[in-house]
Amino acid sequence: MAKFLDVVREKQPGYHCLPVAPFGDERARFLIVGLAPGMHGANRTGRPFTGDHAGILLYQMLHEFGFGTHTESVSANDSLRLINCRITNAVKCLPPDNKPVGEEINECNRFLANELETMPDGSLLFALGGIAHRAIVKAVGGRQADYKFGHAAEHDLVGRFTMLDSYHCSRYNTNTGRLTTPMFRAVFARAKAILDQI
Repeated sequence: MAKFLDVVREKQPGYHCLPVAPFGDERARFLIVGLAPGMHGANRTGRPFTGDHAGILLYQMLHEFGFGTHTESVSANDSLRLINCRITNAVKCLPPDNKPVGEEINECNRFLANELETMPDGSLLFALGGIAHRAIVKAVGGRQADYKFGHAAEHDLVGRFTMLDSYHCSRYNTNTGRLTTPMFRAVFARAKAILDQI
């Protein structure tokens, strides 16, 4: 992985090309978990979901539901703030071909487990896609067979967290209609309702 990032850094010297840290409120009760930094998105900017297509819909929804101060994330140095929300990824560095393999997911899982240790009991974990879903289950020591991924599915995670699933807001999913804006809005509305009950 480090060698791959060295190659990318040579080709794109202005890119971040390092592990991408979580972004948002450190005391948040709402953690959004994505897949991995995108080549020209977080790998370039150093902020999750910033600079690529997937972040457009995500940051619009965060603003619409009161979790973000702006409708878009432009750079790691802009004035955007997240409110009671933090964003992270299951894999911390750009994977080759933008497709993480099991070894990378497993290697980064300890970082996700450490992040979850800082979350208060009763927090809401929002899994964007099946890989993020499985990474969360692994990070809390759950059995994969007990938690099936499905868009808008809700899970009680080991009596400590609620996990809400969504299809990933990738360009592929939004362009093919697998995930529409109304579908994503409905999942965010449910997330807000869950958080309002905490």
